[in-house]
Amino acid sequence: MPSELREFLDIPYAKLEEMNLASKEQRVNRVAADKVQEAKMKYLTDEKGIKAVTVCFVDLEGRLHMLDYDKKFLLKSADNLTFDGSSIRGFSQQSESDLRLAIDWSAFYSLPSDVFGSGKVLVFSEVLNRDGSPYEADMRSRLKNYLSGLYESQGIVANAANEIEGFLFKGQYAEQEYAKTGKFEFLSQGGYYNSLPGDPLRSYIDTVAEVQRALGFANEKDHPEVAPSQFEINYSYTEASIAADQIILYKLICRQVAYSLGMTASFLPKPVTGVNGSGMHTNLSISKEGKNLFYSPTGQDGLTEMGWSFIDRILTSALDICLIINPSVNSYRRLDPHFEAPNQIKASPIDRGSMVRIPIGNEKSARVEVRSIAPDANPYMALYAFLKTGLEGPNAVKKNSKVIPILPDNIYDAIEYFSKSKYAASLLGSEIQGRYADLKTGSADRCPRKLGTLIKTPEIQFHHEVYNQSLWSQF
Repeated sequence: MPSELREFLDIPYAKLEEMNLASKEQRVNRVAADKVQEAKMKYLTDEKGIKAVTVCFVDLEGRLHMLDYDKKFLLKSADNLTFDGSSIRGFSQQSESDLRLAIDWSAFYSLPSDVFGSGKVLVFSEVLNRDGSPYEADMRSRLKNYLSGLYESQGIVANAANEIEGFLFKGQYAEQEYAKTGKFEFLSQGGYYNSLPGDPLRSYIDTVAEVQRALGFANEKDHPEVAPSQFEINYSYTEASIAADQIILYKLICRQVAYSLGMTASFLPKPVTGVNGSGMHTNLSISKEGKNLFYSPTGQDGLTEMGWSFIDRILTSALDICLIINPSVNSYRRLDPHFEAPNQIKASPIDRGSMVRIPIGNEKSARVEVRSIAPDANPYMALYAFLKTGLEGPNAVKKNSKVIPILPDNIYDAIEYFSKSKYAASLLGSEIQGRYADLKTGSADRCPRKLGTLIKTPEIQFHHEVYNQSLWSQF
């Protein structure tokens, strides 16, 4: 169809950034949900150039699902959106398949048309049971409700910023075709901070950064990482539920831009033998009335007692939540001490082999950095686990042993710790604990039990961000 016949909305990047930052500010300021909904629905009604609304939700493993609704239909039926939950791994059974979607109008994004198509906007949603109650396997709702409770009961705000590493490989379906090729092809052989202006990796990073900026990420810096063809594009901290959405959007943007360039953006924790893997260092802080509750100019390493208690509680429950933050067979290849792996259950301001690092900070930037989290973790489950554990988890039990404990080096040990953990059961509920462990066991059983030194095809093939349903069923 000739493009001149299509009068769909195309918004310049600078205007998009302005619009998305305004929406983000409303969310940070907790503008009443009904007012936000009214304004967004009016915008959709009045803006004739919008044709469709992409409604998103995330499953138990952190995999993004998107449904495109015709705008006119959505405006009439926004209070009665349903989908087949039995088709989503980890969600409802076939006998109870129907689930509802409730649009979270505060998480509304105007999109660049050259990346997502013209005339489209995106909004996140929450998953509900048939009766309208929160669906227990929807970790986005779990995180959002927990954060709302913290604010309403104590007036505190949890903040997060994530440093998400990934690889750029040749070919649009490099992960799916790994079973045939047995390898990934690097686009660039550069390294840390090392790329020429205009080379393919630098051009890719620049393009992704432009899209992030347009979506209101508040970019900070970006650069190639240590391994060949590896990248990291950093953005500012924000309220934790927004930060979790931004992780999902970051990966979506990276994948979409890579696809348009004939490449694949991969967030496998360790896709290539012999080079550094990818992490998702997660920076956390707690504030109240604008004051950073983790900062003390006289405290050890610049942290308050609250900050150190937060760290101690996470370290105490490290084995219980390891499967949440390292959720795949491939995750445990990254926890290799030969590649700066943060597998030691300790905290340090300098040792990057520690699970938790205390970066240099001031009253604004003081924070706790959890380094032992992989980029394929469900961001809602992970942030919920970190925050609830750091604020309410079991207190540390002091031990005399000088031996530093380490995180598991394989997923089977992590599954066992998680499945037997009374704390994990109290954190997620025994039903979701069991369901999540079953999902991870199903993936693990499709892979060699021993990791060995070489990456095996099934750990890519049956990874929760790569697999397809028909392949899974053929096993």
